[in-house]
Amino acid sequence: MKRRTALPSQLVSRKSIDKLIRDSEEPEHALKKSLGPWSLTALGIGAVIGSGIFTVIGTAISGSKMTVTSVLGTPVADYIIHHAALGGRPGAGPAISLSLVLVAIVCALTGLCYAELASMIPIAGSAYTYTYATMGELVAWIIGWDLILEYAGSNMTVSVGFGAHVVDFLDWFGIRPPIKWITPAYLSDGMSDLQGNVLYSPGWHFGFNIPAFLIVLLLTVILVRGIRESASVNNVMVGIKIVAILIFVMAVLGYLHPSNWHPYMPNGWSGVLTGGSIIFFTYIGFDSVSTAAEECKRPQRDLPIGIIATLIVCTVLYLAVAVSLTGLVPWQSMVDDAAPVVNALKRLSVLPGGHPLHWVRLIVLVGAMMGMISSLLVYQLGQSRVWFSMSRDGLLPKVFSSVHPLFRTPAFSTWVAGFLVAIPSGLFDIELLTDLSNIGTLFAFMLVSIGVIILRYREPNRRRGFRVPGGPIIPVLSATFCLLLMAGLPIITWFRFFGWLCLGLLIYFFYSRHRSEFARAR
Repeated sequence: MKRRTALPSQLVSRKSIDKLIRDSEEPEHALKKSLGPWSLTALGIGAVIGSGIFTVIGTAISGSKMTVTSVLGTPVADYIIHHAALGGRPGAGPAISLSLVLVAIVCALTGLCYAELASMIPIAGSAYTYTYATMGELVAWIIGWDLILEYAGSNMTVSVGFGAHVVDFLDWFGIRPPIKWITPAYLSDGMSDLQGNVLYSPGWHFGFNIPAFLIVLLLTVILVRGIRESASVNNVMVGIKIVAILIFVMAVLGYLHPSNWHPYMPNGWSGVLTGGSIIFFTYIGFDSVSTAAEECKRPQRDLPIGIIATLIVCTVLYLAVAVSLTGLVPWQSMVDDAAPVVNALKRLSVLPGGHPLHWVRLIVLVGAMMGMISSLLVYQLGQSRVWFSMSRDGLLPKVFSSVHPLFRTPAFSTWVAGFLVAIPSGLFDIELLTDLSNIGTLFAFMLVSIGVIILRYREPNRRRGFRVPGGPIIPVLSATFCLLLMAGLPIITWFRFFGWLCLGLLIYFFYSRHRSEFARAR
């Protein structure tokens, strides 16, 4: 008769890397291997460029404003240094370029750590799988639960941003559908038009964001049909998006006002740190590349190429748009603007000599929507694959790891993820989930960096298709910088994040640990 494994032993039980790979190759759980380095890079660019460069970058530049000071709304780093509450979060202003350089450095360090682990452990699940192999079952559950929050929050945020761009797209053609069917039912800050006229007061109203709802369900169907079709569609969208960004940057060169870049750092280094903390969640693309490891043809070679190429391309594009946008309009004008790029073009297109920007606005709108679609595609892919991996390990019900007999994709988890994102996207303006996505992403990146150090110690002789140079220096710096950016987020975000983790721990101790493969002694 088998006896129960002691609880402390189970909590730190680690999966063998060799067993992880063997499990993934079982026919009933095997995923189709069809991705090469270009598809992986396109997936990464599709996640990184799209949500941030067209939506969240406005908040990172201008910050947020509150009518009263609040300790809970104050970034942790500000409160530690100044011991005072703020009336909102400081924006980076024109110094958003420094924020992006800071984020690029952190992503370079973290991307190298991801590349090493992904080339060693080419299994679906990403940071969840890495922590299961390095830190044990309890930490793996925590990071898996964190990744569910990270992907869901990102999906909802981007889908609502997509809805805002669809409205702007229809407006370009003079089509103005009933506002109640293109706005969420709950608006935390209300809604105003470009002239400042109040359309809705903060709170609930009768409405549903149909564009946000439909785009999530459409992409869910694509993902259920298979990763090859998904990657092909994504490649086309990434190409359109990059062309639109380059056209924007070149078209506005004659409209830039150097005076808009002064003062360069209106809120000092506090604004730079906060701006980086806000924009960081768009770099979830690194994580999404490695979640597709099990569907990669040659993971030891292709994964490092995909991750590092994604970083280089996205950083250059972010910097080009940020410098152009802050030179185009005053940085303060982007407060609470979910579509700062296209709205800046809209403002200038009605001024004398600005008519050419009217057509640039259309091109950028198409590129922005393609960018958001590709972001949603990758986020939904990543979320369903995390659920797939956790289910395969017994931490979630087995139905989440069932594979479609024809398409060989985790159809059930993909459908569930689709509806759980689509419905809230139609109902809520979930600005708080942007911050939750940020802290979830940074937390995952920090644990991945620590995982590299642990595996170097525990399995120094295991073959690595890519090895982080410099010994433990880069992983330590990566974890430290991730913690620094987490300190740029509001105190309330930390409380909400810990609340989410506590809920996850309740589920683990009352359900998952009893069904885990380590629940019984071998």
